[in-house]
Amino acid sequence: MSVDRPVVWVGRVAVVKIAAEVDVSNAGQAGQDLAAAVAQDASLVIADMTATTFCDSAGVTALVRAVRTANASGAGLRVATSAPAVIRVLGITGVNRLIGIYPSVAAAMADPGNETAHEGLAAYPGPAGQADQDGRAPQPG
Repeated sequence: MSVDRPVVWVGRVAVVKIAAEVDVSNAGQAGQDLAAAVAQDASLVIADMTATTFCDSAGVTALVRAVRTANASGAGLRVATSAPAVIRVLGITGVNRLIGIYPSVAAAMADPGNETAHEGLAAYPGPAGQADQDGRAPQPG
């Protein structure tokens, strides 16, 4: 786990702090941090993006890969963010249909439902979209 992105455990729920800006320079580390939490037997991983103000396609790809890893392990992945730019990119790419998006870590932890947005948990619904086989989100247009 990255030292600057600590993980807080509450039972089997891992809250993974994500950087303020997620781009090609650090998205791989964010993805590794999320995958490491899943590998440590988390039942639910929350990507804490509450301090994140920017997320590019590399960050979106890391989230899609992380949700696939979590689902394959029987765990869930949720994202906590209230930043309009992050919510917008997750909506435009359709990631909000794959991952539940919540306005805070507390809201993500409080929801007793299933962990994936496609089962009705999208806090910010957006356009439909499916990631390709490499985990890349579709491009708008």
